[in-house]
Amino acid sequence: MLTSTQPHSHILGSTRRISLTGVPSPRFDRRASHGAAPVNLPVKQRVPPQSWDSHMHVVEPQRFPISKSAVYEPSVHTLEDALTFESTLGVENLVFVQPSIYGTDNSCLLAALAKLGPARGRGVVVVDPDTIEQETLDEWHALGVRGLRVNLQSVGKVMEQSELEATLFRHAKIARPRNWIIEVYVPLKMIPMLESIVPRLGVTVCIDHFGSPELPAISLCKENLPFDPYTLPGFHSLISLIRTGSTYIKVSAPYRLTKDNGMRDLKAMAREFLSAAPDRVIYATDWPHTRFTGVDISPFTEWCLDLCTHEPGLADKLFRRNTERMLGADSV
Repeated sequence: MLTSTQPHSHILGSTRRISLTGVPSPRFDRRASHGAAPVNLPVKQRVPPQSWDSHMHVVEPQRFPISKSAVYEPSVHTLEDALTFESTLGVENLVFVQPSIYGTDNSCLLAALAKLGPARGRGVVVVDPDTIEQETLDEWHALGVRGLRVNLQSVGKVMEQSELEATLFRHAKIARPRNWIIEVYVPLKMIPMLESIVPRLGVTVCIDHFGSPELPAISLCKENLPFDPYTLPGFHSLISLIRTGSTYIKVSAPYRLTKDNGMRDLKAMAREFLSAAPDRVIYATDWPHTRFTGVDISPFTEWCLDLCTHEPGLADKLFRRNTERMLGADSV
């Protein structure tokens, strides 16, 4: 089991750790504004009201023991810690996503979701679709669960197309009656497999973390080179999928992906996402940034906001409305 963490603060900002104890100042009221918040405001005052962090985790290994097969050992990150962190960004609503270390035991996630409530929270769980009971799924739905996660990337699992197809169809069978999504975490090079599978699932699919590309090691800032995301294996397929209307993409976890201090590779990808399907791109922090230390997600949040300044209402889609539509939170 891995216990070490990786510093990535050189990519996302200062080397100081994110404070989880600060008390947020009163928020700037932008509800009457029809345009983007001024760029000279602090990040928490630029983030649209009622925004969602569409991908974060709560981890309490002492209260909820991790799986024996977990590939890393986390520290404690409670719901209270999460709310304090989110307040520094001005984010009000949370999507709890089941991390790999808990396997199919969703107890920690469900406890946090029950405490937060469905008006501010949603959950994406991991299950064995062949053994999970329908009554259990119905109970979880009442708590705010709206998705099933298929996570290959975190555990380094590779599937052939036939196995991936069978896995996704088994999940779709139990997701479809409840209008749940399937959240997929696979490397970008596997995305072409999804092109022929997703249209036949009959459910909405969400792809984690920019599609998890394997980005070049070259420092783009140092070499001053442009970046063409279409050179990445699988990127054409990813764009094709999000254009169809049944697939969403999360812009999240940049520190897991880029080796460029300016994140220009990810910015190029994000611009293509927003150009191809502005209604199906969603923002997330990936808090508490498991396996990494010293992460300050504010600069990433700020450049997500900057990408939206050219189009009125785009930030509201990225930070709020797209997630609400995907997870049925707009009906709460």
